[in-house]
Amino acid sequence: MTDQQLNALLKELTLEEKISQLLQLAAPFFEGSGTEGQITGPMAAMGINDDIVKNTGSVLGLSGAIETIGVQEAHMKKNRLGIPLLVMADIIHGYKTIFPVPLAIACSWDLEAAEQSAAIAAAEASAAGVHVTFSPMVDLVRDPRWGRVMETTGEDPYLNGEFARAFVRGYQGKDLKNDLTRLAACVKHFAAYGAGEGGRDYNTVDMSERQLREYYLPAYKAALDEGAELVMTAFNTVDGIPAAGNKRLMRNLLRKEWGFDGVVISDWGAVKEMIPHGVAADEAEAACKSLLAGVDIEMMTTCYEDHLKQLVESGEVDEALIDEAVLRILELKQKLGLFDNPYRGANVDREREIVMSAEHRQAARDLAVKSCILLKNESVLPLKKEQNIALIGPFAQNGDILGPWSWLGSKDDAVQLYDGLKSKTSRIVTAQGSDIESMTEEQLEEAVKAARDADVIVLALGEHSDMSGEAGSRSNIRLPDAQLELTAKLKSLGKPMVAVLFNGRPLDLHGVYDVADAVLEAWYPGTEGGAAIADLLYGDSQPSGRLTMSFPFSVGQVPVYYNNFNTGRPQGAPDAQVRYVSQYLDIPNAPLYPFGYGLSYTTFAYSDASISSDRMAFNQTLKVTVKVENTGDVAGEEVVQLYVRDLAGEVVRPLKELKGFRKIKLQPGEAQEVAFILTEEQLRYHHSDLSYTSDAGEFAVFVGPNSRDVLQALSFRLTK
Repeated sequence: MTDQQLNALLKELTLEEKISQLLQLAAPFFEGSGTEGQITGPMAAMGINDDIVKNTGSVLGLSGAIETIGVQEAHMKKNRLGIPLLVMADIIHGYKTIFPVPLAIACSWDLEAAEQSAAIAAAEASAAGVHVTFSPMVDLVRDPRWGRVMETTGEDPYLNGEFARAFVRGYQGKDLKNDLTRLAACVKHFAAYGAGEGGRDYNTVDMSERQLREYYLPAYKAALDEGAELVMTAFNTVDGIPAAGNKRLMRNLLRKEWGFDGVVISDWGAVKEMIPHGVAADEAEAACKSLLAGVDIEMMTTCYEDHLKQLVESGEVDEALIDEAVLRILELKQKLGLFDNPYRGANVDREREIVMSAEHRQAARDLAVKSCILLKNESVLPLKKEQNIALIGPFAQNGDILGPWSWLGSKDDAVQLYDGLKSKTSRIVTAQGSDIESMTEEQLEEAVKAARDADVIVLALGEHSDMSGEAGSRSNIRLPDAQLELTAKLKSLGKPMVAVLFNGRPLDLHGVYDVADAVLEAWYPGTEGGAAIADLLYGDSQPSGRLTMSFPFSVGQVPVYYNNFNTGRPQGAPDAQVRYVSQYLDIPNAPLYPFGYGLSYTTFAYSDASISSDRMAFNQTLKVTVKVENTGDVAGEEVVQLYVRDLAGEVVRPLKELKGFRKIKLQPGEAQEVAFILTEEQLRYHHSDLSYTSDAGEFAVFVGPNSRDVLQALSFRLTK
């Protein structure tokens, strides 16, 4: 269908039909869905009738080729002009083959693996008939109390942007219309959803525009520069206005300044939520403000459906705004080829062939290996095949390792830790020890009995999936008391102890890191989690994951992040006083484990750091090199990280900013020179007038294995 034909189609639509194109409904409203007619509670109160459904533009939550084909077929017969539905779904880190949660994927520091995970998710979901995924989520997060941190890629704007690009490439490929194995990507949540006060979901966000542009917007822009077709609004306020009704954010910044001409969709119910936010008196005002702000699709509320016609007739809303929103939706359907092939990639045979295929499961296993971080190891790991192992804890035999946003992932398909270890050794006993949040005397006795004859205790600890994810905010981010009590009791046996952690956020690890001899952060590792962890524990694979979000020493530090500002009275300065400096009296300022941190089964030495010149003109580049040597006995991968500090800016600048990284593999005794190119563009930042430029002056350069343990012997002056 040509642009001319799309415009002609738009003119054929009645006002009522156009308004219904702006509505997204869940699967139970549609004939042929597996949940057809299961409309209860708030959905029943929406007042949706058959006339609305047949003109609706999109559906969310369908799954499986048979279902999506059936719904589309029924819809096409009922829709007067035969306009196909857009099928959208939350394909966050896998369709049926579940990869590690996005925060874990980021900890691989492997952009190619991240892209491959998105491509596999797209292949499976497209075969099942999905057209659009509500991913990637690129919200920058500095507060681990927020449950949705597991959906993000961490605390650094540069790294978040690189992963945003990788995920979009994986989902959309190079030819979205003709490559039926791909999905349209919807970047979310625009904007600054990860900065909710107190780490509480849906909560207020209040920050300066300079802060917003410097740290929170870059990853969204990166995803859009890579070609993401949709943007989802955030639930939160931005500068006092909820994102779903924020004209300055959507019309001015997103559309005019950035030039985005794709579809903007609200999050679930966000248009109507402007009423409890207190910026709309009723649904009519909410509809008016959202459309004026530039929201094209209203998800699962009916403010548009119930009120836009009257708003047009009263002159409060120009019908041209509805036309442009509908045209964007039709253009997306055209980009996906739906007018030529309404069923697109939905194919029962292909679905049966590729979903949960051995190849896809192997990719999930490989990425799970790369995503785990070895936080501590006092000569306990890797395990030896001749050792007697006691596997104890609520995650010893637990399939709840997929994460809270795994949607169609099955816990029954997940490789549990016990099964993974059992494939490596027969010298293993297991006991649950405790539930996730409680423990009985019988469980504890069973655990102690299992541990008595063991050479090594492996503790499988963590959060159940409902303790993180959306609406999963927690004020106490330690492990539940029952698990800490179990850990302390088993430590009294005097056995070497390895803690494996399954969780969706950085934790306060007191009671674990200071008790266990080794700590492996596994996050929610996905379908092949148990197999991947067993590979790591027995040394068949080497730990190579590095943190992309700091682990706090205490929740009292939160937010704690590496790229923080200095103060006028910094702790540890050469002339600092003892008391009157910026510090806590009872805990350190620094996190327990910093951004970029992670151990290996080998060691690496950094030396011979150099910079090509001590001066750089605005039109020049600098080359930074460092020698990295594997000084251990086994091969290993290291993530070499480059940081820069602007020593005197027009506004205060972070103590360090990540500007590049390289993941390298070295054999024992092997050394490699790693090189980075620094450009003037990388030194730019948002000034007080929001201009985005660099300043002439002195810069410090740091190279190392994490944001804390760096070589600091390099500097240069940027000259005009």
